[in-house]
Amino acid sequence: MTATLTRPQTVTEAIESRRSIRKFVPEPMDQNDLREILRLASLAPSAWNAQTWRFAVVQDPQLKEQLREAAYGQAQVTNAPAVIVVYSDMEDTLATVEDTAHPGMGEAGRTGQRQTFDGVFGAQDVAQRGQWGLSQANIAFGFLMLAARGLGYDTVPMLGFQPDKVKELLGLPEHVQFAGMLPIGKRAEEGFPHHRHPVERITKFY
Repeated sequence: MTATLTRPQTVTEAIESRRSIRKFVPEPMDQNDLREILRLASLAPSAWNAQTWRFAVVQDPQLKEQLREAAYGQAQVTNAPAVIVVYSDMEDTLATVEDTAHPGMGEAGRTGQRQTFDGVFGAQDVAQRGQWGLSQANIAFGFLMLAARGLGYDTVPMLGFQPDKVKELLGLPEHVQFAGMLPIGKRAEEGFPHHRHPVERITKFY
């Protein structure tokens, strides 16, 4: 079990101490910590500042049981005090695109944001532009895991679930695409140490 942190971890510490944890301490999450983790994740970058990601935070025990069924019975879904479902909603992004224009750019920026998105995505079908939105949400998913670890919490990223059932349970539109499901809490086990390719195995320098 991890001792309570006296200070947030550095980025390096958070990366090096992160593990995929499937057994969590049975205690509710501090709601202020939870909101801070979500705030930090929302600072992730995105092309044109699109911010296509959305977070569905599930803490209700009955709903977590249903999510577990949709995740093929994986115990970490109900074992964790909270589950954050990260998804991309490109259609909502397009409908509210002016909101993502930087205020410093004024009305011209808002107009330009609308023109850019209509020009790039207007001719694409929902699935095509949804895939682009998902690529942006995946960045926030990574930020979310590091933000959690930085504040002393642990997670396990999950893609093993039935998307249609999760959409139904959470009342999400058909067009949304999932970056993943993220059980979160304090670790009750240490998990496996990192086992990764060396940098030389995965890198080419030019």
